[in-house]
Amino acid sequence: MFIEEANKLLEPGYLPMETGYQRLSNGQMYVAVLVRMPRCKGKMVDWWFGYMGDTEKYKLWHPKDHISGEWENWSPGNYIGATHVIKEYMGGEIMKGKAYFRDPSEFFDTSRFDEAKVGAAICADGRSEENVQRAQLIHFARDTEFGCEMRSCFWLFHADEARGAAVMKHCYEEMGYLADFLPDLYVKETAIK
Repeated sequence: MFIEEANKLLEPGYLPMETGYQRLSNGQMYVAVLVRMPRCKGKMVDWWFGYMGDTEKYKLWHPKDHISGEWENWSPGNYIGATHVIKEYMGGEIMKGKAYFRDPSEFFDTSRFDEAKVGAAICADGRSEENVQRAQLIHFARDTEFGCEMRSCFWLFHADEARGAAVMKHCYEEMGYLADFLPDLYVKETAIK
C-alpha cells in the first residue's frame, strides 16, 4: 500500500498484508504491523501521544529499546505540529531521529472516521537529526468490541530489508508494551479527582 492509499485503512476487514514488509514499486520499503490491544480504545492511544512528555514516559513504551525522547513545540495534550526527538535501539543499532506529527486530515478522509470506528490516527514524518525526511508513518487505531486494533504503517525511504524487519519487530514490541500498561495508566491519569 502506498501512503496515498491510506484511506484503505477505513474499509471494513483487513488489507492483504497487515504484518510484514515489502519493497514497493516506487522503491520505498513498506512495513505493516497489526497488534490487537485488549481493553484499549483509540482515544487512549491519542491521549498517550499528548501525555508522553518526557524520557521517563517514553521508556514505558519500550523499556529495552527506548533511550530518550524529548519534544519540540509540544504541550500536554497537543502533539500535532510538534516534533518528538528520539534516541532508541533499532535492529541492535542506536538510531537518532525526529518524528514530526501531522494532522490526520492530510492523509485521510476524516469524515469517514466515525463509520470506520477510528479511535486514533497518529501521522508523522520520520526525519534524521539533520531534518532530512527518511520515512512517513501512521499508527491507526480501530475500535473493536474487545478494545482496539493498532494497524501501524511505515513508508521508509532508502531502507533495505534488514531495516524493514527491524522496524516491524520494534513496532510490534512497543505496541505490545503499550497495550499492557495503557488501560490502567489512562484510568489513573484521567480520573476525576
